[in-house]
Amino acid sequence: MTESSDMTGELSGACVWRGEDIARNKRWIKQFPASVLEQIDSAVRMTADIDWTHLNRENFPLPSGKPFFDDIREELENGSGMVMVRGLDVSRYSPDELRRIWYALGKHLGTPMFQNCRGEVLREIRDVGQDVGTKLYGATLDATGQTFLSSGARTLSAGQLRFHTDRCDVVGLMCVRQAAEGGVSKLASSAMVYNEILRRRPDLHALLCQPIPRSRFGEEAGGEHVVYELPIFGVREGKSTSHFSLTYIENAQMLPWARKLTATEHEAIRMLMDVTEALCFEMRFAPGDIQLLNNHVIYHGRTAFQDDASSGQDRLLMRLWLSVPNSRALPEDHAVLWGDVASGKPHGGIAQPATAVPA
Repeated sequence: MTESSDMTGELSGACVWRGEDIARNKRWIKQFPASVLEQIDSAVRMTADIDWTHLNRENFPLPSGKPFFDDIREELENGSGMVMVRGLDVSRYSPDELRRIWYALGKHLGTPMFQNCRGEVLREIRDVGQDVGTKLYGATLDATGQTFLSSGARTLSAGQLRFHTDRCDVVGLMCVRQAAEGGVSKLASSAMVYNEILRRRPDLHALLCQPIPRSRFGEEAGGEHVVYELPIFGVREGKSTSHFSLTYIENAQMLPWARKLTATEHEAIRMLMDVTEALCFEMRFAPGDIQLLNNHVIYHGRTAFQDDASSGQDRLLMRLWLSVPNSRALPEDHAVLWGDVASGKPHGGIAQPATAVPA
């Protein structure tokens, strides 16, 4: 069922769901067909001498996979907005082979996009230590003198991740190893959050549909504005999009030249966080699980985790940001962040210092 907006302003469609309901509905869980797994195995061996950044649909062929990938893209764009793919035995492959498999699968699903200004299109998500913020992005202090971590730095820690979206049509995570404790994935329908806030507090909903100041937080080179304004909720042609990361809103408030949020805008954002928590559900990765999320309609977060490297339980995920060929058109004012806002166009990702193109 395609998403749409009715006469009351509410969104409808399969992407509008409550956590307890989608947890029982397994339409979003899919199994790799045996033929595709066999072809993955063959393609890994056949492309052993090709650098992983040069893999594509032609030199990493999965001829029986097209209907499967089409079904995944359809579920992401016009279904629940999320897919969990199971069946890949990661224990059979080396770390390099897993990187090659995951990147090639991304090329079959869409276009991998840059995830930072260093030109990375595939990232390993793991705990890299407490000084991650200083090592990768430089030290930023808040008003109390405490280190304020960027979203990218928080991702590479063992701490909790608040509900947010990434700047791409689809974020994909392949689990290589899971932590000894924690690391639970939390998911919520931003379309359902949209409806719930509209029902409870239409005045606050209206504010979330108006521009909110954000900061690029030094993670992006080539951006036109260090601080920009963008609504949290947007709708175009009956389909919604929500771009939200509290970290970038908070960082903008630390900058003297950024517009300060009103008390009512703060209230609206707090309500969004509270409603999202109430409507979410939780799931835990197992090695080999692949989670794909449509960022326009899904908020995701993560609980803190604890590794135990001695037992092989040190959490490792491989992440892709994808632009997909069946993506929705975005509101015109989203161009400040997304670039081309037309449907089906490569957009999103992080601007690079020079005019680079993803491999």
